[in-house]
Amino acid sequence: MKPRDLAYCGLFGAASLVLPVLFHVLQAGHFFMPMYLPLVTLAFFARPGAAALTALLVPVLSGAVTGMPPFYPPVAPVMAVEIALMTVMIGVLRTSFPRIPVWLDLAVALTVGRVVNAGLFYAAAQALELPPGFVAGVSLLSGWPGLVLMMAVIPPVVRLSNPRA
Repeated sequence: MKPRDLAYCGLFGAASLVLPVLFHVLQAGHFFMPMYLPLVTLAFFARPGAAALTALLVPVLSGAVTGMPPFYPPVAPVMAVEIALMTVMIGVLRTSFPRIPVWLDLAVALTVGRVVNAGLFYAAAQALELPPGFVAGVSLLSGWPGLVLMMAVIPPVVRLSNPRA
């Protein structure tokens, strides 16, 4: 891992630990998915492996330290897998297809991530003997404001940092 990747992972990882606290004070944490915002943005600045490792560790670390996201129901592990998958997808798409627009790369990764999220919550709900369709559906639908926020914020941030993006 290069020092540049370490610096970005530290910066965006720290932001993903602090931002949810601010959003939860406003009672908007669950809907706007504030932990996702810096971690998904990180995928445009660091290598896929470094971004994925950070995305895998931060939700678990945050859950252990602050209780957000919780481990029961298994929100922290599901988020960790989902965000890590999205960061890998963004990294692979950016290197394989460097000419596609940032918003398209982001939209594909967010869509696949949310489908995986719903699938993991469906499986977890079945294991916990909860109504799986309802739990997966609520998880899928409750995140749409966060998806809109990410689609509105991340492409301009990437373009500002790299005008060719």
